[in-house]
Amino acid sequence: MTETALLRNLMNKEFYDNHKGMRCPDALFTKDMRKIKQALDQAMSLYEKSITPSELEALFFTANRTMTTANKEAYSHLFKRIESESPMHEEIATEVLSRLFQQHVGELVTNLGFNYVNGEENNLEKLRKLVEDYKDDFTPNLNIQFEDIELDTILEGIQIETQWKMNIPSLRDRVEGISGGHLVMVGARPNTGKTTFHASLIAAPNGFAHQGARCLILTNEEKAVRVAARYVQASSGMNIKQITENKALALSRYTKVKQQIQLKDSTGKDMAWVEAVVKSYKPDIVVLDMGDKFASRTSDKSDVYLKDAAIHARNIAKIYNCAVIWMSQLSADAEGVVQPNMSMMEGSKTGKAAEADLMVLISKNRQVEGVDEEEDLTRYLTIAKNKLDGGWHGRITCELDGDIAQYTA
Repeated sequence: MTETALLRNLMNKEFYDNHKGMRCPDALFTKDMRKIKQALDQAMSLYEKSITPSELEALFFTANRTMTTANKEAYSHLFKRIESESPMHEEIATEVLSRLFQQHVGELVTNLGFNYVNGEENNLEKLRKLVEDYKDDFTPNLNIQFEDIELDTILEGIQIETQWKMNIPSLRDRVEGISGGHLVMVGARPNTGKTTFHASLIAAPNGFAHQGARCLILTNEEKAVRVAARYVQASSGMNIKQITENKALALSRYTKVKQQIQLKDSTGKDMAWVEAVVKSYKPDIVVLDMGDKFASRTSDKSDVYLKDAAIHARNIAKIYNCAVIWMSQLSADAEGVVQPNMSMMEGSKTGKAAEADLMVLISKNRQVEGVDEEEDLTRYLTIAKNKLDGGWHGRITCELDGDIAQYTA
């Protein structure tokens, strides 16, 4: 029998090491043989040597002492068959295992395909993950083209890493800029200036739009018109009253960036929709305001589905060569904290932080009721994670001018 012969081959340590893991999943074996194969996996992990059938049988029954008499007799019969079976020639066993493995992956793809046909799946993320998980083992004869690591190539790549420059001087001193492929996480407590932050980075003087970046703003929290108003304020350097009184001047300044900006109310949309929009319109900068609300609730645990959404956002950044800026709330733990940390990201443990290239946490001084009559406009930008050039971490001080939707320093 094929599976008993394969088990005999897998008892050889060298053969096992060459085929363990995804290339030899438990699903290749029938139910009872699968339990024996799992016992073999444990034995190989513990003892790091070839295992004999009698040794495997002893380990199996030691680990399964509560079996009924009937089950023990059935497994004893299986072990006798395994002991009497001769291992296949190594090359033949490898070929058989490879074909069984490919059939197994084919079944996974087929089942996923049926889900697409029946409308149970609405994005390609599961298919992409399946391909990513299995592609190397599915095609064992790899011809890898390694990265170009010549010095000139590296230096050129570093320059491209900061294609879109920051326009807040104190921030630019520490984080020069971002570029395609980057996932930027921005977190803050409510009423701290999150929307103004991305409006200032994009539309204020010397912002991303002024530099020629095509900017896509997908908003699902505030009304789109309110977000758009921030962009008019940031680009014109005028408050709403001034804009109303001198519409011509505001328009002349706003027109300089308007052609580089696309804004869409995205309430109720998910990451699959975001990917479709990015694929169609090919922006350089994508702002998800708020990023968490694009996550599909595939689990009752927020950290699980937020991590999945962050992975999807990062894939979008890499595949479509755009920078994705993910706006997020900070949890109540960050209330009144001047220097928050990445663990305070709302609803996520480490999932979102793990995917980010850059994490900027915005905070302000605690306002004491009855003492502070005027709002303190000082804002702190804590660089909690930085995988970009220089990798600086720390706190930056700047000013928020809410009337004109600009961060200054």
